[in-house]
Amino acid sequence: MSLAGVLALVVVALAIVLVVKGWDVRLVLLAAALVIASTAEVTFATGLGGKPGAVAGVLRAFLATFSNEKFVIPICTAMGFAYVLKHTGCERHLVLLLMKPLRRARGLLVPGVIAVGFLVNIPLVSQTSTAVCLGAVVVPLMRAAGYSMATIGACLLLGASVGGELLNPGAPELLTVAERTGVATTVQTRVYLPPLVFTQLAVATAVLWLMSVWWERRAVPFPSPARGEGEDEEPRINILKALVPLVPLALLFASGMPKPYTLFEVPDAWVVLPKSDGTRDPAYNSRLIGLAMMIGVVVAAAVTPNKARDCVKEFFAGAGYGFANIVSLIVIATCFGESIKAAGLAESLGRVIEQVPGLMQPLAAFVPLVFAAVCGSGMASTQSLYEFFHKPAVALGLDPVAVGAMVSLGSAAGRTMSPVAAVVLMCGTLTGTNPFTLAKRVAVPLLVGITVVVLLRLARVL
Repeated sequence: MSLAGVLALVVVALAIVLVVKGWDVRLVLLAAALVIASTAEVTFATGLGGKPGAVAGVLRAFLATFSNEKFVIPICTAMGFAYVLKHTGCERHLVLLLMKPLRRARGLLVPGVIAVGFLVNIPLVSQTSTAVCLGAVVVPLMRAAGYSMATIGACLLLGASVGGELLNPGAPELLTVAERTGVATTVQTRVYLPPLVFTQLAVATAVLWLMSVWWERRAVPFPSPARGEGEDEEPRINILKALVPLVPLALLFASGMPKPYTLFEVPDAWVVLPKSDGTRDPAYNSRLIGLAMMIGVVVAAAVTPNKARDCVKEFFAGAGYGFANIVSLIVIATCFGESIKAAGLAESLGRVIEQVPGLMQPLAAFVPLVFAAVCGSGMASTQSLYEFFHKPAVALGLDPVAVGAMVSLGSAAGRTMSPVAAVVLMCGTLTGTNPFTLAKRVAVPLLVGITVVVLLRLARVL
């Protein structure tokens, strides 16, 4: 490894310390990117590694990603749709519908809550939003059943963040893989991710369920809250509202299935005009996701006419949140990845993988996991690190999309066990539990799950 790479590792270590101390991850990663890029230029000038024009490369990456519609349109429209669902109450009805079978089955509450959180996270994409809408129903229900708040928080956290969003074509992680490989996100969610995600979900749920039995035996008895008049009555569920969150997913999968199974095809002219040579514009896929989310907003407004007048305002409020909290992380993570490449770390990792191909799957899972656990963002981890594995995968003749699925899954696991992740902080707030306690409780189930996935991938079972 060159001197530029060694100095980059030192800067990365300092960045990790600052993030753990509570510094804003965007500020830390952008500053680290500029320092690493500057160092790479200096070391190149002295013949000690690095690349010329590294700082300019970081600046170009910032501007290009900041305006990249492949990220901005799907993410902002998905978050806008999530805000509309919250405004209209449709997400609450979906949660109530999914939780209804569990109200009289205390023994199944732990796996049931995790499964419901996983399913709700698919259309909502945002882990924090999933935790909020789920917590309003789950916390009082599990408290009434006698569970400790720490166990409730762990169930909320694992369900909301284990990886449900990876089955949504609008997930930022999938957009990163699609940008490098050209494989549509609908294909990724249909072919590549389900075996990995469902294996991780099943193993992690089983481990946490077993551990919860031990936790509850050791927990101080928690008094069930007194019930007020009418609290035993189940809330009324509007099936039509409960189905609204699924509208964009249904549209995307129905129009994205391979021929001849496609139910219908959205005309190119509805989202982007074909290129001059008659071929489809690459922007079609990302804009199609945006169109599906906008149709979902229209349906939500039609189903809840008393809330319709503010739906557009809520949509743009959600889009703004998506840009400020998700797109911004992707922009900064791209800059960070660009600086790491300039320092030669990506090439070093590629050489290691090419010399020992068996390390590809473990490294693709655990390196993003560690990075996401430190920075608290699965999107930032995938955006920063996927390219490091993409080139070695192509060189070894491996499917880069399958490798991208592993990187995305590892990033999701790392985010879920990060005490600085927004979803962990929210689950801690909803249950009055220390975020570090929740992170520790889900860490073992997630690590066992990702290890099983890696072993099955090495055995060519997945």
